[in-house]
Amino acid sequence: MAGENEKVFEAIELAKTTGKIKKGTNEVTKAIEKGTAKLVVIAKDISPPEITMHIPLLCKEKGISCVEVGSKEELGAAAGLDVPTGAVAIVQEGEAKKVMKEFVKDAPAKEEAAPEEKKEEEPKEKKHKKEKKE
Repeated sequence: MAGENEKVFEAIELAKTTGKIKKGTNEVTKAIEKGTAKLVVIAKDISPPEITMHIPLLCKEKGISCVEVGSKEELGAAAGLDVPTGAVAIVQEGEAKKVMKEFVKDAPAKEEAAPEEKKEEEPKEKKHKKEKKE
């Protein structure tokens, strides 16, 4: 796990210098909703956890990779902040693209299950609508 965290932090640092990142829960949430985030990183040690609880759900909806790291202090430092941060989003990868491939490639496989479930639900809803019309 520690090795993976180091790669995540490396990706954030590379994106910070050669691409573009968003820092903080509010900025990250906006980037996810706009669909501009390529990778989202949240800290596990946020208190209360409700602050970042919505982020993995939003990421799943939008098909964006979301990674958890252990420390908000380390996450803040990787993002170039003097203070801890609960969430960081990489918006433009820059040179971090190669590093990100290692943990971003897993996300699409997980995301494929969700759209299939939605597709199954849609015909059921349509059937109900037809029944109501008749």
